[in-house]
Parts: sequence; C-alpha cells; structure tokens
Amino acid sequence: MDSVLVCGVDEAGRGPLAGPVYAAAVILDKKRRINGLADSKVLTPDRREVLARRIKDRAIAWAIASATVEEIDRINIFYASMLAMRRAVQALGVRPGEAWVDGNHCPDLGCRAKAIVDGDALHPVISAASILAKTARDAEMTALHLRYPQYGFDRHKGYSTPEHLAALARLGPCDIHRRSFEPVRICFQKDLL
Repeated sequence: MDSVLVCGVDEAGRGPLAGPVYAAAVILDKKRRINGLADSKVLTPDRREVLARRIKDRAIAWAIASATVEEIDRINIFYASMLAMRRAVQALGVRPGEAWVDGNHCPDLGCRAKAIVDGDALHPVISAASILAKTARDAEMTALHLRYPQYGFDRHKGYSTPEHLAALARLGPCDIHRRSFEPVRICFQKDLL
C-alpha cells in the first residue's frame, strides 16, 4: 500500500436548502506532514481556513469541484454529490491508485475505491478533502450572499436554520434554492399561487 497513491474524497453541502454541492479530492505527501487534520465539522471556520492553505501548499495534488443547483434538482442530491466527487478526482493533476471516500457509497472514479463511514474523522487524507470541500462551499455561499443578502447565506450557508426558513417563508425561493428540497418546494408552490 505504501507505493499506491491514495486519494481522499469528501463532499460538503448535501443538506442545505440552497447552493451547489462541493467535493474535494486530495493526495497527501507523507513527507510534508500537516498537523491538526480532522473532520471539517469539528473545526472552527478560522482553523479550517488555516488548514486549507496548508493542504493546498503541501499536498501532492488536490482538486475541488461542484455540482450545480440545477444538477441537484435534476438528478437528486445523492447523484449530484457523486458527480461532484467524480469531477474532483478527474481534476487531480495526478492519477490516484486508490480513492478513500467518506460515507457508505462510492461513485465510479476510474480507480479502485472504498467507502469509509466516518472516514473524515478516521483518515487524515479524507479529513483534508473534507476541509477543502467545506471551505470552498462556505466561500461560495458567502459570495452568493452579496447577490441575495436578504437570505443571510453568509451566516447559515444555506442550511435550514430558523433564520433561513423565516426568510424563505417571507421572500420565497431565489435562484440558488434547491426546488427539489421539501421546504423550498412548499415555498415555491406558495409563490406560484
């Protein structure tokens, strides 16, 4: 296994009501250690940003990809997540021998792959992918906040917080809301009436 380049793969943004789903693929360099890698959900936003810069600087290869809101609504969030992961692995400048994917499903990645439940907490290579996917998605949602400031995307990143649900009920969905998600679908149908 030491001679096989292992790529960690994870996604961010399956649960939110708005915005794209992101995925990242990372091949770490064993000679350039990165301390503090962990599941992105347990890290503070500032710590994630610091680690994301280190990962990009020290990894053998890394790539970030996404699937659009339109793709999510057309093929569903599960398949859109798999698509984003596949795009991330394909965008790597180096072909991995094996991919370790967080979760219990693997997309077709063009290499050997295994799904690892809680992999982002167990394997640094998946933690690194988790951090890159989360920081990229958060940055996108903060940028989208500038176009749609009334929804508060900079604070809740599209998740179904009370603040977001109240804005959705008050304003109806905007272009980046996932119409295939139940709370958005309900508001969208109200909008049509």
